[in-house]
Amino acid sequence: MIYLEVLLVALSLAMDALAVAVTIGICRAGIQFRHALKVALFFGGFQALMPALGYLAGISVSSIIGPIDHWIAFILLAIVGGRMLYSAIREQPVDSAEDCPPEAPLATRPLLFLAVATSIDALAAGISLSIGRLPVTATIVATGLITAFLSGLGILLGRRLSFVFQRYALASGGVILILIGLKILLEHLLV
Repeated sequence: MIYLEVLLVALSLAMDALAVAVTIGICRAGIQFRHALKVALFFGGFQALMPALGYLAGISVSSIIGPIDHWIAFILLAIVGGRMLYSAIREQPVDSAEDCPPEAPLATRPLLFLAVATSIDALAAGISLSIGRLPVTATIVATGLITAFLSGLGILLGRRLSFVFQRYALASGGVILILIGLKILLEHLLV
């Protein structure tokens, strides 16, 4: 059961990166395998780095927040999940190449910015790792690998996938994170 939660957390955290990768695939003509590999390495690397940093920050204050750790985990996951749901509902997905910026970002600097931006939620999830019961290393590694795989695949298949897919990916990821946060909260309140 715990490894199912690890998988669900990793999949949920990968959804932002997947949506951005699909958008790049839609917008950028002539996508090659090397582009997909670059996006996968950037997105997967940052999705693994950020929860590790969040975990380290969380354990440094765990003795202080111990009595309310379940509330903090719930609130952080609910905020991240809620933000993902909000993005899925409110933001306009890229519907065609005409909606794209003049040059879809595959250069290092814009890709670095996107990798950081899509992994900020993983930083908050990492803090909740420090107060939860999920195996930290497995969660971090799974998050990085799943994000790398999905974002690499997303960029390659971007033109072939339904444009509505972006919204469903973000929405499902948001709901899963909120439910995991609720589960943590209920486990502590009902014990």
